[in-house]
Amino acid sequence: MLNRISIRVYYPCMNKSSPERRAQILGMMVEGVSIRAISRMTGASKNTIVKLLIDAGNACSEYQDRTLRNLPCKRIQTDEIWSFVYAKQKNVPQDMRGQFGVGDVWTWTALCADTKLIPSWYVGTRDADAAWTFMRDVASRLKNRVQLTTDGHRAYLEAVDGAFGTSIDYAMLVKVYGSAPEAEKRYSPPVCLGTERTVIHGNPDPEHISTSYVERQNLSMRMGIRRSTRLTNAFSKKLENHIHALSIYFMHYNFVRIHQSLRVTPAMEAGVTDKLWSLEDMVRIVDDWETSQQKGVTRMADIDQDGTEDGGVRFTANTAKGDGWMRKHYKSIDVSFDRSELLEAKAFRAAAEAKGLTVS
Repeated sequence: MLNRISIRVYYPCMNKSSPERRAQILGMMVEGVSIRAISRMTGASKNTIVKLLIDAGNACSEYQDRTLRNLPCKRIQTDEIWSFVYAKQKNVPQDMRGQFGVGDVWTWTALCADTKLIPSWYVGTRDADAAWTFMRDVASRLKNRVQLTTDGHRAYLEAVDGAFGTSIDYAMLVKVYGSAPEAEKRYSPPVCLGTERTVIHGNPDPEHISTSYVERQNLSMRMGIRRSTRLTNAFSKKLENHIHALSIYFMHYNFVRIHQSLRVTPAMEAGVTDKLWSLEDMVRIVDDWETSQQKGVTRMADIDQDGTEDGGVRFTANTAKGDGWMRKHYKSIDVSFDRSELLEAKAFRAAAEAKGLTVS
């Protein structure tokens, strides 16, 4: 007997910007323009822009997770790029310290050196658990044995071994740095004096032990994502919006933006698509995702062998008499709870009645 619950949330048809306006806003998001600047330039409200950020982030993430599979990559480079959310680590309030999503946040990226495709990225900490999650995802998307190059971060060692085993040609590239010129210590990077190449697994080609492409991609991210630009007051206030912005950027980078050296997009070079996408195509992906959400999110109900619901509690909240907030967001809510969730059912009823809704 299945032991699941069924949840349906129906969204009303709401006014939204035209596809052209939405494409314009998405284009600004991936070209280093801030939310407030987009609002001033387009006349759209900040709430409208943030709503599009959230919907587009979810849509782009789901689409790429589904399509970037069985990839023919041969050489992969990975790196981690630092940013912060809410506040810099040293300024995080004492009661929020240790909470992920407040302070330092790292984005792990993998790049195919041949097609320049970004097949995988992961937002998390810079520890062994994050490395493990990231490398497992990278391995799940590749069709062939690949040559992998990482920096000298020790967390990669066990993560790569666990994700690929011996079916990989893996090397580490460690850069040796000197000190920056005395007058430029604050803003200039230290001088690179040389590199050390260490073979970890397999037989990697020494000529292709490099992280140059993925490190150049870090610069592209800082230029294209306003909240990642250094030495400005632009930063993410919420982790969720930070992730959404990355999803949109990578979607545009993989499918829409023509790579200067390839003359096509990375997705075309990798065989993921056979056409050049436009921002309007991205908008259609977002529209399709929003339509799927309007139809509701449904999982299998708790059904017994005779096909009848097994002792569940069902509530339907009619929003016709609700306050403005609820009428704006929902037409009706149809939620099922099984017998083990009676406390949740009571809490739902209390919350709905507090909004002035009719609950049956």
